[in-house]
Amino acid sequence: QVQLVESGGGLVQAGGSVRLSCTASGRAFSYNTMAWFRQAPGKEREFVAAITWGSGSTYYGDSVKGRFTISRDSAKNTMYLQMNEMKPEDTAVYSCAATSVVIITTTPVTYEYWGQGTQVTVSS
Repeated sequence: QVQLVESGGGLVQAGGSVRLSCTASGRAFSYNTMAWFRQAPGKEREFVAAITWGSGSTYYGDSVKGRFTISRDSAKNTMYLQMNEMKPEDTAVYSCAATSVVIITTTPVTYEYWGQGTQVTVSS
């Protein structure tokens, strides 16, 4: 099995920046797509961003486009999410996920592996 572990969450002021990391372990990591999702209290899980592991192609949700940047370091089996110009509405538990699906998908049920999530709180 593959384990995904997020890190880097915490408290940040509105307008500030946070960088999240997601590291995979357990076996050789060769998933086609990895993604970040978030879920605020009382709300459904929301797609944030995705990246293909091979080519590095990226896709972003409308609410974060232009502010967040997803990237990966294949040698470290690690994916990153750089979050800039943060807003209070960005407050949520952020989770990383991985899937063998070739085409980038924004649907949570298509992802096979999930991390436990890391809390990000944006103060006003």
